[in-house]
Amino acid sequence: MKLPRLKSVSVLVALTLALGGCTEQGNHTSDGQLRIVTTTGILADLVRNVAGNRAYVSQLVPDGADPHSYEPSLRSIRDVAYADLAFSNYLLLEQHSIIKALDANLPKDSLSVSIAEEASKSGATILPLVENRSLDALWLGMRVAGQGAGATRASEVDLTVNRIEGSGEASSYLTTTFGSPEIAFSSSDGFDAGDGYAEDTTVLPYGAHQHMSWAFTKPGIYRIHISAKLRINDHARPQALKEGVLTFAVGVDPSEIASKEHRLILDHGHADVTVDLQSERITLMIDEVSAPPEVQRAQGAAFVPGLAAFDLENLVISVPPRTLTEVPGSAGFRFLGHPGDDIYILPQAVLGKHVHGEIDPHLWHDVHNAAAYVKVIRDKLIAVDPHGETYYRVQAEHYLKQLEEVDMYMNKKISKIPLEKRQLVTTNDAYAYLANAYGLTIAGYVAPHPGVEPSLADRRKLTSTIESLKIKAVFLEPQLHNRRSPLEAVAQQTGVSLCTLYGDTFDRNVNTYLAMVKANADELLACLAGRSEKQHHHNH
Repeated sequence: MKLPRLKSVSVLVALTLALGGCTEQGNHTSDGQLRIVTTTGILADLVRNVAGNRAYVSQLVPDGADPHSYEPSLRSIRDVAYADLAFSNYLLLEQHSIIKALDANLPKDSLSVSIAEEASKSGATILPLVENRSLDALWLGMRVAGQGAGATRASEVDLTVNRIEGSGEASSYLTTTFGSPEIAFSSSDGFDAGDGYAEDTTVLPYGAHQHMSWAFTKPGIYRIHISAKLRINDHARPQALKEGVLTFAVGVDPSEIASKEHRLILDHGHADVTVDLQSERITLMIDEVSAPPEVQRAQGAAFVPGLAAFDLENLVISVPPRTLTEVPGSAGFRFLGHPGDDIYILPQAVLGKHVHGEIDPHLWHDVHNAAAYVKVIRDKLIAVDPHGETYYRVQAEHYLKQLEEVDMYMNKKISKIPLEKRQLVTTNDAYAYLANAYGLTIAGYVAPHPGVEPSLADRRKLTSTIESLKIKAVFLEPQLHNRRSPLEAVAQQTGVSLCTLYGDTFDRNVNTYLAMVKANADELLACLAGRSEKQHHHNH
């Protein structure tokens, strides 16, 4: 069975040409309505409350689906081809193929809006995506940084491993939300130059960052040869960047090679193998706290807040003996070896296809930010349909008052929770805006080891957090309640309630933004205040 690889699925559909011959005037519907397409249901709901009966609004990501990973359908792309106006959240929230589908198929005279990026001009609060996950080994990811060669938000970078020198096999992969791996590269099946090393190429969106696991079958020194190409769009000729070589000391003392080759040892913190579009080469970006002061930083490298760039030849990455573990039993991990075989792994640290940028994209969990979204929507509607200006302003004003009311509702509910109980433990790190706006604290989230289950150390830390803070409940997004969740196991072990918190999407019970905020407010109060009637959530 062929294992999934880390690819970006391009939507190669010329619908703007192939679907000609329709009876609509321009892109409007037959009754004169605007055609508007949004990425998520949350955005669609906000737009409908401003556009009212002057527009037909569709969404690319269906309710219940994860916008981080959903692939657009042909039917949804047809809506893009006829749209007057498109709203995406972006800040790398949506799967990149959704963004590519929008940009490739939206008519040239139509308007495309990255609403979260525009919202800061209308008073939205913007929070950096803070990653302070503590590991006892290096956390190594992949990144695209810098500006150059005409790259846009639809551009992509191919990061390719074409050769490995070492005592064993090496691989890099991510573990998806469902616990199955997606392979970036693996030496176990060789490297095929004939197809451009397609099976050992990771595709990253412009400006993205992605968490990875790195695995090695035997101790020793490894050299991983990496190349990169920038693709501005699907029709442009790829632009090659300077190749680089990553050096790893696996299960052995790295000091010998560090001394011999005048390298510094990197053995902790957060670092990324970085395709630097500004300097047109591959570097290693390391968080400032862990960056080695003794090593000269890469000259002419892109600037990323909180990170420092270094040339690969100046560092050796330590994969210490304590990272030795066993190959998981799941069939998808056979590329690593047989179940139970010894293997050294630098863990991914964050479960799921966690591709993101430097800003937390989940702005709507602060109602004030949703109000900023509405102001952007109003202004863009007026720009596209100036005859409807008065209508849109009245609609927006009415809905902004409703947002003020639901913001007060959330504040009122949270105010009834004792300060020491306002602790959030969730499935991911997507609730920083909720915590920041309403006086909550993110106490923890489940961040598994490369296998299906989180490591024992992770579970112990989370269990200790729950017990020491006397946390009454942990929160799971509704679409995850019917799936096997490590958080559910921790909840059962500690005897706390397992409750629901809406995040990126609606469901049958909650299908508007106002309803989502109220549902979250009610659940936070009922669960964190420790009311006994919420114990039924164990059986969701």
